[in-house]
Amino acid sequence: MNENLFRPQFDTLKLSDKLSLMQILATRYHLTFQGLYAFSRWGQSCTTGLFEKGGREFVFIPGDTVTLGWESFVQGMDKANQEELADIFAEIGYEGTAEEFLRQGMAPVRQVTIGPMFAGRKLEEIGWESVPMNDPRIAAHPDWLENLQKLAGRNSQSLEIHQTVRFERNGDSWRAWLCHPMTYPEFRLSLLWELTATLPTPDEWAYLCGGGCRTLFPWGDGLDHKMKLHHFESEEDQSKPYDMEQPNFFGLSIAYDPYKRELVDGKTLTTCGGDGGCNVCGGMGPLLGYLPCSPHCKPEVREDNEIHNDYDFFRPVIRVQTSGWRMVSPENER
Repeated sequence: MNENLFRPQFDTLKLSDKLSLMQILATRYHLTFQGLYAFSRWGQSCTTGLFEKGGREFVFIPGDTVTLGWESFVQGMDKANQEELADIFAEIGYEGTAEEFLRQGMAPVRQVTIGPMFAGRKLEEIGWESVPMNDPRIAAHPDWLENLQKLAGRNSQSLEIHQTVRFERNGDSWRAWLCHPMTYPEFRLSLLWELTATLPTPDEWAYLCGGGCRTLFPWGDGLDHKMKLHHFESEEDQSKPYDMEQPNFFGLSIAYDPYKRELVDGKTLTTCGGDGGCNVCGGMGPLLGYLPCSPHCKPEVREDNEIHNDYDFFRPVIRVQTSGWRMVSPENER
């Protein structure tokens, strides 16, 4: 096993050695190496390689042995979070402790070894095909265009017909997407054949999201109300980027919107990183609204296997083999 592919050793490598390792990986996995980048956030950091393949950005994630899951506070909640939970408890008639309440939705504590991988930097939609407005499949439905003309006069920004078509205003023109519904098994197979990639396991996703943090969230034991958050932003925050959407310590934009569920590997459709907005829509407030974005939250397992094109997203990963390695030059790899 090449220990340089795992965080304890990887983090101590000289930049020149990391550069050589990234170039070897790029050749071996048919990726375009874009360079080394340093990512740092919430007390964790990683200087690693950024890659491109098929118009997608991937980042190399070194493996590690970490503790995942949650059962108790490390730091404890601040006053704002305590008061928010107290109001919710009073409304629903709950009389237990905050730890007992939160623990119900958390995965059990366990130690796991996560292998090295390339992970897609951003979430991607499933089943939406970008098409020109003159696509014959759109022209075949004059009623769509008639509705669009009506909306254009009202300065509307978008039109979507459930699991059929979506239009979005782009300046003075419109952009269009056609929807292609698919099942979870169909999508996993297409991902394997089209990208030679797969979905992360729930443990891998928890590592990508939290890096082995022991707090409830990667930054601490509660929600940081100073952040600009999707669905809870104030008017004065409009010009600021969403804090949780910015690259984390691995360079990933992950678990930043509870409406966006990330598909992970499972026997049936399984997701992490969101609940489709159930808690937000249910008026549960920011803390519980974002609790499904915690790296420790239990994966949601669904039996129907039907992907919801508006709420289910994916992040491709390419796992790196750790055996049979030789530290040779990229030229010799060819």
